[in-house]
Amino acid sequence: MKPLYKVRRFANHRPIMPTNLFADLPRSTATAETFLELLQRPGLRIERIVSAGQCSPPDFWYDQPEGEWVLVLQGEAGLRFADEAAPRTLRAGDFVDIAPHRRHRVDWTAADGPTVWLAIFYAA
Repeated sequence: MKPLYKVRRFANHRPIMPTNLFADLPRSTATAETFLELLQRPGLRIERIVSAGQCSPPDFWYDQPEGEWVLVLQGEAGLRFADEAAPRTLRAGDFVDIAPHRRHRVDWTAADGPTVWLAIFYAA
């Protein structure tokens, strides 16, 4: 599987926004996940993430200081939490609220088409 990459951050300017979350999706053959910051305010950040078969590197766990509410808009993925025995399969319409510092990883994303996520990061 392809590795995940870190979020692309925008400095003190606003990115060019698509008018639709499904606009300008990268090709399903992309070698890296793509991240588009849609909105950032104090204590809040909203991103569109597009995966095409990527997963977290072996033995890697996210351990974020902020909370994250994530929704799969298209495609599917396996999301694993360090405190759970098996990954959760997320399909279009499924969402989960991840508490700050709850260790998690992406075990897999669909390789046959894009998996589109909406991630909302918030101060806890």
